[in-house]
Amino acid sequence: MAALRSVIRMPIHLSPDHIASDTPMGARLQPGTAGATFRVWAPRAREIKLLWNFTKQSDGTWKHSKEGILSQTGNERWGGFVPRIKAGETYMFYVTGPENGTEGLKRDPYARDLTDDPMWPECFCLLDDPAAFTWHDDNWKPPMFHEMIIYQIHIGTWYIPNGRHHCTFPDVIERLPYLKSLGINALLILPVVEFPTIFSLGYNGVDYFSPETDYGIPQSDPELNNYLAAINNLLRQINPGSKSYSIADITGTANQFRMMVDMCHMHGIAVIPDVVYNHAGGGFGDRSIYYFDRLAQGDNNDSLYFTDAGHAGGLVFAYWNDNVTQFLIDNAVYYLKECHCDGLRYDQVSVIKNDGGEHGWKFCRHVTDTCHYVKPEAIHIAESWPVEQAIVTPTGEGGAGFDAAQNDGLRDAIRCAIGQAAAGSYAFIDMDRIARELASPNLKDSWRAMQCSENHDLVFQGRGWRIAKIADGNNSRSWYARSRSRIALGLTITAPGIPHIFMGQEILEDKQWSDEPGGFHQIWWDGLQQDKSMQDFLRFSSELISVRNRLPGLRGSGLNVFHVHNENRILAFHRWVSGIGNDVVVIASLNESTFWGYNIGMPISGYWHEAFNSDVYDNWINPMSAGNGGGIYATGSPMHNLPASARIIIPANGLLIFTR
Repeated sequence: MAALRSVIRMPIHLSPDHIASDTPMGARLQPGTAGATFRVWAPRAREIKLLWNFTKQSDGTWKHSKEGILSQTGNERWGGFVPRIKAGETYMFYVTGPENGTEGLKRDPYARDLTDDPMWPECFCLLDDPAAFTWHDDNWKPPMFHEMIIYQIHIGTWYIPNGRHHCTFPDVIERLPYLKSLGINALLILPVVEFPTIFSLGYNGVDYFSPETDYGIPQSDPELNNYLAAINNLLRQINPGSKSYSIADITGTANQFRMMVDMCHMHGIAVIPDVVYNHAGGGFGDRSIYYFDRLAQGDNNDSLYFTDAGHAGGLVFAYWNDNVTQFLIDNAVYYLKECHCDGLRYDQVSVIKNDGGEHGWKFCRHVTDTCHYVKPEAIHIAESWPVEQAIVTPTGEGGAGFDAAQNDGLRDAIRCAIGQAAAGSYAFIDMDRIARELASPNLKDSWRAMQCSENHDLVFQGRGWRIAKIADGNNSRSWYARSRSRIALGLTITAPGIPHIFMGQEILEDKQWSDEPGGFHQIWWDGLQQDKSMQDFLRFSSELISVRNRLPGLRGSGLNVFHVHNENRILAFHRWVSGIGNDVVVIASLNESTFWGYNIGMPISGYWHEAFNSDVYDNWINPMSAGNGGGIYATGSPMHNLPASARIIIPANGLLIFTR
């Protein structure tokens, strides 16, 4: 890596003008002042300099031409105002620690963007101007929580264009018409903060306000202008007459992240970043927030931001310190306000609660309260094990205040049942377990459960299998694999709660995924042109999602599982909107044979329209599909504790949806 050239000069003392108790931390351009404030927390530092205007020399070293000394402004903070500095300027802090401490460069913990040359960790902070970005989402409103259908992606590996090494924010933008046609309305993205390793799931971040530079197109890339033209063309298609993005709007990773959020909104898709507030790191560098104020490194409890408790290769945050929790709360607000995101998914809240004790619990309550005040329409989803009501109970009632929680009950029940079915037609299948978990019994409100049958943790390389592989371990393209996979996704979409699909699941991807771009574990998008099973499954997925979006009963809170039969492998449940109706009946079968006359209870007598039949999508259009001719009449006597019944055809390994 290129070295930093030492420069001997007499630094100026930067004025504390424009620095107040409410001045934002980090670097912030100040409107009307033709300059920027710089503010940092470093209680044990003896001196902090701001170095800026770095340029690369012919010998490969980096030289800064300007520097100034920050002033102590109270409350363990340092600050200073730099006149005439502009967006795009490179800067760093030079921190001198206490006696017997150390000194050296530190990145701004609040830096919005980092240089991509040289690569992390020997990069520099970029002075960013969030107000200069051209937003188009003034009229955007995210979907109501219970109406969300979430699609989870890893930015770096989701869709890699030919000739590129990995996926970037602009690449995601170019694929948004695909997501819109799929019918999802919320995009859950694995953490995008700067991380130290070459490849990562994102859970080892160290620069919490800076998007991973690998997820951006460098300014030096000759393809940047082509990306800009393509995105502006897409913008005109989706929102004719809107102001085009400029080259400034797409310059820098931070702006490209904003552009992705903006374009998602233009396509009717909310954006929910995954945030990691339980730990950081897994490879702290000397320029990171680890020992930011340059205390001589010793017990990790002496670190400014962390404790000595480890998790996932990193260190747990020091929740007892209000300055640390404020840093994390500021980060959450940054995503919601500055980046226009529509909510957050919080990684392993159980670690915050268990390792942080009362201070961790207090932090959860403070971050959710603050975010609900700042942006009431944003959703806050907790990953916390075991699933418990207290996590989603409002803070005013003593809870942590999250809006929804990842749910493993139905997830594990579905995956277990699919695995049991793969053992053959005479194997036991625990349909009762699915029936119990449909209601998400650990949560008072079932709509708060985020439901899935695949996610990034479950099907990562070396862990669990994709549903298609569980369904038939010998042939993930067999009828058994295809039909059972339809049942798994069908139950996920029709169950009470917020459905969550993992990238590739909608096209019957059967391989585990990896955070390493390319290679065997990459999603096989070419299969949509070469593999009819994948084509048919995508049609199934998009039309199933369309049915959920169209039928209010599938988004309502009403649920009655009225028939479950383990031997027949049949499950039936009633969904509706409380106090209104919009009745829907879902019938799922994991039986390998078709029932040509199955007596089933119905909640209301009369005609029921067959709104969906999964059997149609096998070898689309399936000429041998078994169904009910578009509808049934519930004219039979009471059955299954319901006032009416009907005799219906249930296709083998099939999912039926009936509506009034």
